[in-house]
Amino acid sequence: MIQIANSLSLYGQPKPIVQNVFTLKGCLPIVGAQVLPSDTEEEMLMKWRAFLEASDPDIITGYNVQNFDIPYLLDRAEALSKDSSKKKNILRNFAQWGRIRNARAKMKDTTFQSAAYGKRNNVETTIDGRVIFDMLPYMQRNHKLSSYSLNSVCAEYLGQQKEDVHHSIISDLQNGSDEDRHRLAVYCLKDALLPQRLMNKLSVLVNYVEMARVTGVPMSFLISRGQQIKVFSMILRKCRNEKLLVPTLHKTGNTGDDVGYEGATVLDPIKNYYQTPIATLDFASLYPSIMMAYNLCYSTLVAPMNAHKLDPSMYKKSENGNIFVHSHVKKGILPTILEELLSARKRAKKDMKNAPTEFERAVQNGRQLALKVSANSVYGFTGATVGQLPCVPIASSVTSYGRLLLEKTKAFVEEKYTKANGYEHDAQVVYGDTDSVMVKFGTATVADTFPLALEAADKCSEIFPKPILLEFEKVYFPYLLM
Repeated sequence: MIQIANSLSLYGQPKPIVQNVFTLKGCLPIVGAQVLPSDTEEEMLMKWRAFLEASDPDIITGYNVQNFDIPYLLDRAEALSKDSSKKKNILRNFAQWGRIRNARAKMKDTTFQSAAYGKRNNVETTIDGRVIFDMLPYMQRNHKLSSYSLNSVCAEYLGQQKEDVHHSIISDLQNGSDEDRHRLAVYCLKDALLPQRLMNKLSVLVNYVEMARVTGVPMSFLISRGQQIKVFSMILRKCRNEKLLVPTLHKTGNTGDDVGYEGATVLDPIKNYYQTPIATLDFASLYPSIMMAYNLCYSTLVAPMNAHKLDPSMYKKSENGNIFVHSHVKKGILPTILEELLSARKRAKKDMKNAPTEFERAVQNGRQLALKVSANSVYGFTGATVGQLPCVPIASSVTSYGRLLLEKTKAFVEEKYTKANGYEHDAQVVYGDTDSVMVKFGTATVADTFPLALEAADKCSEIFPKPILLEFEKVYFPYLLM
């Protein structure tokens, strides 16, 4: 261990309040940063630990800190402690990094796997009272990059690269003069600063804080766990208010055909190169809207053997035969959660437009994104057959209603927009997929297509139960359909 660089910031402030570098042996001064030299490694490590305690950070970030920097610090201190009883005595409190007295930082090997992110092997370190947010796995999960090196990522997102010091010359620089170690220190300081700048540029922290607020889970869960825990937490919170108990199901690992269900539909494409405008009509938040419109929930699902006990006016049978009571009989937990999420998102988007500062705008944007992702995760939660609370009747009913709505939209457009009804052309749906349809109205220009597309979206929405909404999204012109 030869150098440890740090950049300490208060969130929302443009520049760090402290920049320093702990060095083994001397180093020339660095403008804008403290240089804190030490004669021995154990002295340097304990000085750094004292700085960590004094600065008391909420978030510890960096680039590959979870799998390299933090484990290396802990392992190096342990290795030095084995050299002699004197070193062991000096470093005995080194690993006490958290906010609980005498609690040491703990490391363990973990495997993270989800449908969204794939499988990763990690070293997971727990520091009580502090969140470790590693920017490398974040960039891997959320941004498709040709290279994950810090230099290339910062060049792409910040327009800035750090001075590169090849690993083969690091030993020579450390064993050289104070000027050589100065070059290393500048390099290390940029390594500490750039992940923070990247985090601010991408509004990472504010997005995660808002997601934690919306879903009611600790921020560490958002980093180390998948989508399901967020939905499960929202269900638990809502059921507690409604004085309902949530069962604990034992995961069987059964993913066979007996628990499968039919997914979304795709209308067969009429393949062509279209030199006339093609309008796209999209359902807004289709699956959440379906769950709200038809009151689909664990708490509203009626077992087939109990249907005869209810008056037919009390329930509706879904397209694939599952029975759910109407909302006037019992409002479902999932539809209630979704209504609150989507209503809150509308407010956040409105507040974002009216935000007086860029910081508040970023907060509201993070909030509306968190609300959107959370709402879209609810359907997937019910359909995850090896999840925490799977319910195939709900998931399969959602997709069956989705197929019905797509087919109804196609039928309505092609029956209404015809020459027989006074329009210049017969409309044709040339493609449809999950939550959108592409319509050829026969018009020659984009300007002529817009009013027809807007009208079609409004009139289709009128035939669907609220809050299902079809919106005009855009016009493709020309359009190649393979």
